[in-house]
Amino acid sequence: MVIEGRNSIREAIAAGTAIGRLFVQKGLHGMEDIVDRAKSQGARVVFCDKRELDKLSDSGAHRGVIAVVEDYKYSTLDDIRALASAKGEKLFLLILDGIEDPHNLGSILRVAECSGAHGIVIPKRRAVGVNGTVVKVSSGAAQHVKVAAVNNINDTIRALKQDFVNVYCADMQGGAMYDTDMTGDTAIVIGSEGFGVKSLTASLCDKAISIPQSGKVNSLNASVACGILCYELIRQRLKR
Repeated sequence: MVIEGRNSIREAIAAGTAIGRLFVQKGLHGMEDIVDRAKSQGARVVFCDKRELDKLSDSGAHRGVIAVVEDYKYSTLDDIRALASAKGEKLFLLILDGIEDPHNLGSILRVAECSGAHGIVIPKRRAVGVNGTVVKVSSGAAQHVKVAAVNNINDTIRALKQDFVNVYCADMQGGAMYDTDMTGDTAIVIGSEGFGVKSLTASLCDKAISIPQSGKVNSLNASVACGILCYELIRQRLKR
C-alpha cells in the first residue's frame, strides 16, 4: 500500500507500520524526522525529483514524500468488542453499509477516532477498503481505529442483536436521534452515499434514526451525518 503526505506517514511510523521504501523529494526541508525514523526501521530511502514523485502519486498531493508500506491489517469484531470491554465502556460501533468513496471512509475514520468509537465494520465486497487514499484523508486516524471487514453485514447485525447490542440505522424517515437512547451498547449503521442503508439491512435494525434538518437540501454527506450521530451518542453518555 502507498501512503502519501507528511502527517499520514508520521502517524504510520509512530504506529509501528513497517515501511519498505520511502521516496523523498530532493531539496525539501522539514522531513528530516521522517527520513531518520524510516531509516531506523530499516526502510530504503530514495531521494528523487518532484516529477518522479508525481508519477508515483495517486492523489497528486504527496507534499514531497511517499511511503510504500505493508497492507492495512484488519481487526475482527471480537477485537473491537474486546477493546470496549478492556476500557470498561459500553460498545460504540459504526457499521458502514457499502461506502464506496475513499474520502468518505477516511473522514469517517477520523470521526471515529476523535469521538472514541471502538471500531468500524465494513463489508469485504462492494465497498471501499482501507487504502492509501483513505489513510491520507483520515489524517492518521487509520492507524488508531480498528476496522473489521466482514463477509456479511446483515449476519453481523444479527449476531450483535443476539448479544443485546442496540443497532440503529441512519435514515431520514427515522425517529429523531434525540429521542433514541444510545447510552447502552450501540452500533450505528451508515448507508452508502447514493442509496443509504439497504432495505433488508434497515429491517434488521432495532430502529431508524434521523438528524433533524430545516434546510432545503434534503440530505447530508455520509461522513458529516456520521459525525453528528457520533457526537449525539457522546452527549447522551456524558449527560448520564
